[in-house]
Amino acid sequence: MKYTWLEEYCLSKKGVVKEYKIEWDATRYMIKDKMFVLQGGDKEGKPIITVKLEPLHGEFLRQQFKDIIPGYYMNKEHWNSLYLEGDVPDEIVKDMLDKSYNLVLASLSKKLQKEIIEKD
Repeated sequence: MKYTWLEEYCLSKKGVVKEYKIEWDATRYMIKDKMFVLQGGDKEGKPIITVKLEPLHGEFLRQQFKDIIPGYYMNKEHWNSLYLEGDVPDEIVKDMLDKSYNLVLASLSKKLQKEIIEKD
């Protein structure tokens, strides 16, 4: 895998837990039972991550990078998959992870957001 920092980066975010989902053969990074990153493989077993993005931003990235595609096995409007052996720069991948985290965090109640943000 090209992005060897990926797991550490996801787990460094407040309130994130890692969970392996056996029936999907995939690892999920979750905030309070809501997934913001799915790491697994496509139908050929090529390693991918899938993240949630604002639809227009996701579409923009898919036009810029051949290794970013509509969410594999997910809602194609809101989820985007990235091939981990691809050529997307680290800073773009980190930005995608940040945006996905922030979107999912914002979808939680204000009370939960506050609990997560104020945790040490």
